[in-house]
Amino acid sequence: MLIIFDFQCEQGHVHEAMVNREKVTEGYRRDCPECGGSSSKMISPVKSVLDPISGSYPGATMKWAKDRQAKIKHERKVAES
Repeated sequence: MLIIFDFQCEQGHVHEAMVNREKVTEGYRRDCPECGGSSSKMISPVKSVLDPISGSYPGATMKWAKDRQAKIKHERKVAES
């Protein structure tokens, strides 16, 4: 089974890689695709997403709408410059 992990090299480059679950051990390392240096597995937070469309979480719906408007505003500002 393949799992996606985040890796970071000594230069600070971060990349994702799909790795066979059985191969990942405590000291598992990969080559950085940017600089070729050795990169180690990062501990990344789990991101959970509530479905804002269902209506089951009205606060999530309002937050999604607010965030979406902010993102659109930012994208328009970037496109104008």
